[in-house]
Amino acid sequence: MKSIYLDKDTVFIKELEDRLEKNTSLSSWELFKMAYEAEQTTMSPYFRGLRALEFLPHMEFLKHQIHTAEQVIEQMNGRAILADEVGLGKTIEAGLVLKEYMIRGLVNKALILVPASLVNQWEKELNEKFYIPAVAYRKNMSWEQGNIIISSIDTAKREPHRSTILGMDYDFVLVDEAHKLKNHKTKNYAFVRSLKKKYCLLLTATPVQNELIEIFNLVSILKPGHLGNYDSFVKSYGNDRKNMKHDLYLKQLVKKVMVRNTRKDTGLNQVKRNIETIWTEFSKEEAEVYQWLENSSALLPSFSKITLLREFCSSREACYLSLKKMLTEKPDLDVFQQITEKIEQLPHHKKAEKAVELIQQIGDEKVIIFTEYRATQFYLQWYLQQHGISSVPFRGGFKRSKKDWMRQLFQHHAQVLIATEAGGEGINLQFCNYMINYDLPWNPMRLEQRIGRIHRYGQDKDVHIYNFAIKDTVEEHIMKLLYEKIHLFEQVIGDLDAILSELSIHDLEQEIEQIYAESATTGEAKIKLHNLSAVIQTAHNTANQEEQQYGDA
Repeated sequence: MKSIYLDKDTVFIKELEDRLEKNTSLSSWELFKMAYEAEQTTMSPYFRGLRALEFLPHMEFLKHQIHTAEQVIEQMNGRAILADEVGLGKTIEAGLVLKEYMIRGLVNKALILVPASLVNQWEKELNEKFYIPAVAYRKNMSWEQGNIIISSIDTAKREPHRSTILGMDYDFVLVDEAHKLKNHKTKNYAFVRSLKKKYCLLLTATPVQNELIEIFNLVSILKPGHLGNYDSFVKSYGNDRKNMKHDLYLKQLVKKVMVRNTRKDTGLNQVKRNIETIWTEFSKEEAEVYQWLENSSALLPSFSKITLLREFCSSREACYLSLKKMLTEKPDLDVFQQITEKIEQLPHHKKAEKAVELIQQIGDEKVIIFTEYRATQFYLQWYLQQHGISSVPFRGGFKRSKKDWMRQLFQHHAQVLIATEAGGEGINLQFCNYMINYDLPWNPMRLEQRIGRIHRYGQDKDVHIYNFAIKDTVEEHIMKLLYEKIHLFEQVIGDLDAILSELSIHDLEQEIEQIYAESATTGEAKIKLHNLSAVIQTAHNTANQEEQQYGDA
């Protein structure tokens, strides 16, 4: 290889030194004037408004998104909690803030920490919507060389990545699903708080889930000392989350670092939710097997009993596989051997038949089906294929790239996406506006996450939600005594977590399971469910009355 010849300019350095020494002009007036005019065309005369909008003519932002970005930049110095309700576009707001800082030359190096399942989605949105050259961290990449890197927090906090990242100075740090940092004793919290950062955004739809101290922990990442120290905060406000609404001084302090938009305050309410319950009935043969399960499962722990009943309401396959597994562990359970043989003889599940009928009525529109069980997912995919309906699966076990592939197949080729609960988080499916809840979750917050996949920013059609339930089963109890009684389908239940927290119910699904476990009969369980829904409804009404009494400060 030939050597590279370098021709050094020694004259310029000597001339510069002479002029500095003699205090003469460093350049001609013409060159200075040209540089000055060029700088004037790129600089902002004042630090108000968003210049980024000029560079994103292809994007249509909602008013609340623009206002949020302006508020974060102009009033909060780029350190804020974005706490919009699910589906209002927190990602869009964050992208707008980042783009604005980059245009102004204030951000060059940024770290974006998101759940592993959302890394590719963030990369796609920042590149395609905002023209921000963000890259997802991949094996053997250099943290030092990348300017805008997206990573899961689990990857970033592990060595050797942790030491490298903590040794760097970031202009901008963003954490999605930031409510997972609520506990200050976790490694995630310590890692994020230790990052050296100029600007910082925390994104979460539920900034306070159970205790008031959670908001103190989040704010302490952004602005340590803004709410005082830990002891003084607990002494002044306690741990009752209601104090954030009722203590006006605390409310004002939090408003200085948090923006929360709700559906009722934005234009997204223009898209309606059409909710319909689809009732089905077991065939005579299915009803007999269900009755056998209900009567024979006294031999089993309560949790196994209710699990088998729920699985049988979903599909023969889900229940059959569980029974087979039980028989390998306890082969002497002759009753369950007989039940598995009965299940083998059953015709196709009534719910599956109803799903095919409904999809055919809907026509060529895209449809998402949510099920609780992987065995049901396999069965439905096969059953739909038998009726000429194309579908793709989506579940938590898929790698990031396969999830993206399934989403693209659904958008451009298949009519139906059959998702387990993993499909309820992360992916945006605004191109679809029909959803079937094949199995109803026992936690309404999970139902809201599901609906949030299609009822979100970017959806321009009314959404149609179909909730399947089988009469004379546990599904009917949950449908009538929980969902319908407290009208959960008709409202966005962003405040339900607050109500449950007031009642010291940290997991509604576990609460319902415990009701069934402690009930000797189905009738007793129904009475307890009725009481539970009545308590939730009373707490909801009380919260509304208090909200009217105190109003917004």
